[in-house]
Order: sequence, then structure tokens, then C-alpha cells
Amino acid sequence: MSEIQIGLAVLVVTLLVLFSGLPIAWGLTLVSIGFLLVFAGPETLANVPILMMDELASFALLTIPLFILLGAAISASAAGKDIYESLHRWLDRVPGGLVIANILACGIFSAICGSSPATAAAIGKSGVPEMMRRGVPASLATGAICAGGTLGILIPPSITMILYGIATETSIGRLFLAGVVPGAMLVLMFSAYAWIVTVRAQRGMDPGDLPRFTLTQKMEGVGRVSPFIGIVVAIAYAMYGGIATPSEVAAISAVLAIILVVVIYRAWRLGDQWRIFRETVRESTMILMIIGAAAVFSYMLSLLYVTQTAAQWMVDLELNPWVMLFAINMFLLIAGCFLPPVAIILMVMPILSPVLEANNFDLIWFAVILTINMEVGLITPPVGLNLYVLKGVAPDVPLVTVLKGSFPFVLLMFLAIVILSVFPEIALWLPNQMLGAG
Repeated sequence: MSEIQIGLAVLVVTLLVLFSGLPIAWGLTLVSIGFLLVFAGPETLANVPILMMDELASFALLTIPLFILLGAAISASAAGKDIYESLHRWLDRVPGGLVIANILACGIFSAICGSSPATAAAIGKSGVPEMMRRGVPASLATGAICAGGTLGILIPPSITMILYGIATETSIGRLFLAGVVPGAMLVLMFSAYAWIVTVRAQRGMDPGDLPRFTLTQKMEGVGRVSPFIGIVVAIAYAMYGGIATPSEVAAISAVLAIILVVVIYRAWRLGDQWRIFRETVRESTMILMIIGAAAVFSYMLSLLYVTQTAAQWMVDLELNPWVMLFAINMFLLIAGCFLPPVAIILMVMPILSPVLEANNFDLIWFAVILTINMEVGLITPPVGLNLYVLKGVAPDVPLVTVLKGSFPFVLLMFLAIVILSVFPEIALWLPNQMLGAG
């Protein structure tokens, strides 16, 4: 078999194995060992445990469990509800302010915990019932939280960006900065859409029916929320000011988050702490196992010359760079509907990186494009995790209603991809300003 034929066989077998329900780490390892046995001989298997251990020995991976611990601590508290309630009170006089408050809360909570499902669950538990009680259509209420929750993998600190940086050997600090402006752009686009739809939906309602809050009431929630926002500011200042490395920032932030959760929300009981650390160990182990398996998978592709041949074949096509980018985006969109972001990044970036560089595409900029594609996958079936999270926190809302509400936000994400493709400086300006031209 030629290298291209082997590559196609790897693609088909891998998809079949992953769709079977087998855990991603075991699926990738099984496929890798099988193809190594058939096409390279049993002697190559001696490198499998060495590769996995070497990959997991990377110091950069220390940031993953630490940022997960940060997110687990925040998610275990009522911080999401407090952030939403505080923003709601300050935006009470803005038309559609309730929906906008939920979207902004998703953006802020994402910047604290870095997890899309956790963001959707934390904000949705209090936000969806409140919006529906105030007359916001169920489709908009659930769709806004679904889409707002996806910001967790774009706005730093983002586990997805960390994994991308490891897979492509690019600066994690630059990747974090590259997600800031596009993340803010998406928040504004989501908020503008929510404002327009909410104003139309509430047309004819008596403004007196909507609650109004005094300055004292508005200030009540600020005291509980501001320490957590302070963590975001501290992360940015320490990491981008050259004071600490990403690993050191992650460690300090995780400790601060645990202290704040204990002090503000009285989560000092053993059961509270057990839930935080259990979730951290569970998610960290899952991601690290996938990383180790992906290293073996990449080794298999490289040893069988699949990576090199596929990259050269795509370059030899001599496609217009925009056509190439369109084809890559379509592939990522389709893949994102079936596979989680972690698997896609670790599986495809070894092949796509040389192709992107050959076509003069910036890998930092492409990280944002890829991440938005993965965001779309989080709110589209059949895997769309955020859809099922919202269905869980709003069981009375049919899934088809959640899908209907999410669709306009998917179109806005497509628009964001087009804007970033035409104006890559939107993603690159901040990292270039703060860290110099890459």
C-alpha cells in the first residue's frame, strides 16, 4: 500500500474506533499499535511506552491540571450565579440587558474557569429560568447560554490553547493573548444579536413590569464577584508582564481560587474539597492520557510516512491559499461535530502545521480559527456537549428548541471566522503589541 492509502485506512479505522464509544486515549493507542504491527513490525512497539512517558514528562503540561483545578474550584461554588446576578443588576435599564448580562457572565466566567461545559452549566442554572420568567423566548435564553459557554475554550486561560501550543510548539502566552480580542468580538456580536431579538420580543411590554435596582442593590454583589475577576487580572498581569511563567501563574491562581471559595462560599468541608479535587484528577487524567496516546499516534503516522506524504500532497496541489483555508475549515467543522477539541488538535495539527506554514499562514492566528470551529462543534449535534448541558439545566425546554436558539449564534461564529480570515490582525495585534512581533 502507498502512504496515501495507509493514511486513508488510518483515518477510516480511527473514526470507526472513536465512534464505537471507546475512550479516545485507548482508541488512539489501539489504532497506533495495530498499524505499527501490520506495517512496521512488532519491534517498533518497544518505543510506545517510551514515547508516552517522554510526552507526559513535558514541563509545559503542568499548566493543564493546575488550570483545571482553578476551574473546578470556581465551578464548585456559586460564583457563576453571583457574576450573572451582579451584571443583571447593572444592566437592568438596558433593553435586552438580562440576556446580555448572561452572555457577559459567560465571558467572564470563561476567563476564570476555562471550561465551556462548566460555564454553560454554572450560568445556565440561574440564567435560563430567570430569562424565561421575564418573558425571554426559551430558544434565545438557552441559545445565548449555549453559545456564551463556548467562549471557555477561546478566552484565556484555555486548555484548548495549551494543547494547541504543545502540539505545534508555539508560545502558550501568545496563544492566550491571541484569543482575547476575538473572544471580546464574539461577546459583542452575541450581545448585539441578543439585544435586537429581545427588544423585538418584549415590544409592547410595560417597562414597569421589569425590575429596577438601586445603587445599593447593585453594589451588593460586587464584593463577592470582584475577587474572582481579580484572579483574571492577576493572571494577565503576571503572565504577560514577565513576572511568572504560565505554570507558576496556574499554580498561584488555583491556590487563590480555592482560598476564595473557602472564604466567600464556606466550601471548607471535606466533601466540598473532595468534589473539587476529584473533578480535577478525573479531567486531568483524561486529557493527559489522550496526550500520551496522541504522541504514539503521531509517531505511527510519521514512521509510516503518512504525515510527510499527506502534507506534501496538499502542498503539491498548489491550491489558492484561500481555497486551502476553506477546505481546512470545512474539515474542522465536520470533525468538530463528532470529536472533542482535544482529539482533533492532537490528531490533525501534526499534518496541518507544515501545510499552513508552506502557505504562509500564521500558526498563532490559525489557533483562533481552529478554536472557533471547535466552538461550533460544541453547540451542533450529534456530539454538541453544550446542548446536552443546557438540556440538563433546563429539562422543560425541548432539545429542538435549544438547537433552534443556538443556530443564529453558529452563523455569527461563521461570520467571525470570515472576519478573522480577512483581517488576521484582529487576533495578532495584542500578542504582537505585548510580546513583540513573532
